[in-house]
Amino acid sequence: SKTRQTALGGPGGGQTYSPSFFYAVWHSDKDSDETMNNIWKENKRHFLIWGIVVIVIIVALRLGTDEKIVVFLTLALGLFTQVFSGLGALIALIPWIGPFIIKLFTIPFFWVVNALGYFVSVVAIKKGYTKSVTSSRILTFAVLTGIIIGYILGHLLPLR
Repeated sequence: SKTRQTALGGPGGGQTYSPSFFYAVWHSDKDSDETMNNIWKENKRHFLIWGIVVIVIIVALRLGTDEKIVVFLTLALGLFTQVFSGLGALIALIPWIGPFIIKLFTIPFFWVVNALGYFVSVVAIKKGYTKSVTSSRILTFAVLTGIIIGYILGHLLPLR
């Protein structure tokens, strides 16, 4: 099967999974063992990277490496290898509960980032950067408004 589907990242980005992967997630019959073997063969690189990341974390913590260094290196490795997006795509493919699990972890992350933005704004205003904070907030509002309008127009006026 030469056609590939992209999960979490759109065209040109994210992890690609073959249609056999999606078939195995949604169907369970006698051919699913063969399909699962195909999934292992096609995605062995991703599973190998996940295994290496877990082993490195365990070994580093057992050797007494500072936790901050372990967290930084894990996030850096995850960012450059797209390990977390692939793992998120696999979790999201679990019927019924997968999307819920992804939302459970991503929504609080955005709340924390938003709260951090407000905290930084308060500190900047107290230090006298009121004009800079105001202009950056207006720019952020304009970008978010543009994204929302683009999303709505994209759904109202499809390109097909």
